[in-house]
Amino acid sequence: MKPVPIFLILCLSTLSFCTTKSGESQNADFQKQDTLVTVTSPDKDTIPAPIEIVIEKELLYDQHTLADTYPYKDTTRVFQWGKIKERLRLLDSIQQKPARWAILQNYRNKNGEAPLVRKFHRDAYKRVSDTLGIERYQSVPLYLSEDTLTAERYGRDGDLVKLLEEGDRLSRIQTIYTAGEWLIPKKYVKPIADTVTFNKAICVDVTNQNIATLEHIGSKWLVRSMNPATTGQHRPPYAQETPLGMFVVQEKKARMIYLVDGSKETGGFAPYASRFTNGGYIHGVPVNAPRKSLIEYSPTLGTTPRSHMCVRNATSHAKFVYDWAPVNETIVFVFD
Repeated sequence: MKPVPIFLILCLSTLSFCTTKSGESQNADFQKQDTLVTVTSPDKDTIPAPIEIVIEKELLYDQHTLADTYPYKDTTRVFQWGKIKERLRLLDSIQQKPARWAILQNYRNKNGEAPLVRKFHRDAYKRVSDTLGIERYQSVPLYLSEDTLTAERYGRDGDLVKLLEEGDRLSRIQTIYTAGEWLIPKKYVKPIADTVTFNKAICVDVTNQNIATLEHIGSKWLVRSMNPATTGQHRPPYAQETPLGMFVVQEKKARMIYLVDGSKETGGFAPYASRFTNGGYIHGVPVNAPRKSLIEYSPTLGTTPRSHMCVRNATSHAKFVYDWAPVNETIVFVFD
């Protein structure tokens, strides 16, 4: 196959925020020299074959375990292994080549409230949201390369992204779950150590209200637990659905304190909490004040969405996740 050289003159693009001074170079973060690019057509032999995902059960936690298909009221529920395989295939495929990974972070707007996006509306919670329904609160702004004055949409706190390039003020990133390439202020981007390999995944099914944990060992994904869970419900103004997506476990709290809705009064605590997006945690059965002792199980687990956003588990299973899933190295898939 004969390569064809093509000379590409890369034009200077306008990369700036509103604070750019008059006359200041607006693309200093990502200036590039004229580049000689060699274009070739790939040989058929070089096209990678689809990744085969092999799942086997080898439980590390065996309490409250559910079967692949199990009864629920007058119907049945299932573990959607097909969808789980799709997500594990995505996770394996993005790790086929070396890459720099990062997490989008803006928990409780700690890195600054994101600016308004180009097209927005107010949702049922009276909060500004983009066209995909992602709220401004706790999110990060995503800019197109041709316009860094107005954000195009929001990225969720906890999203896994590929870090393509770092400038003085902006980073160029590639989103994974909803594919795209964006510019984003560096303060919202937390790079992950280049030694990290994502070998552990937590799969939360909001339709069937169950949770599975899996670990990549050798050429197989081993199921470590299969349990009932309860996800977030749509109940404005306080309770929200658990958002769908691909997230990274960001922090852990042995006891996550929560407040009474609409007040600053302590309502109780949720044990063994692992946070993956916004205020969404995987945790044990909530303990309402003034009680102090743990509660192992609730009959509402695995029934209908009823939390504020979190994923409730049996407390011993939440502890298993808490001990088993390392921060910044564990992926959480939420799907319907």
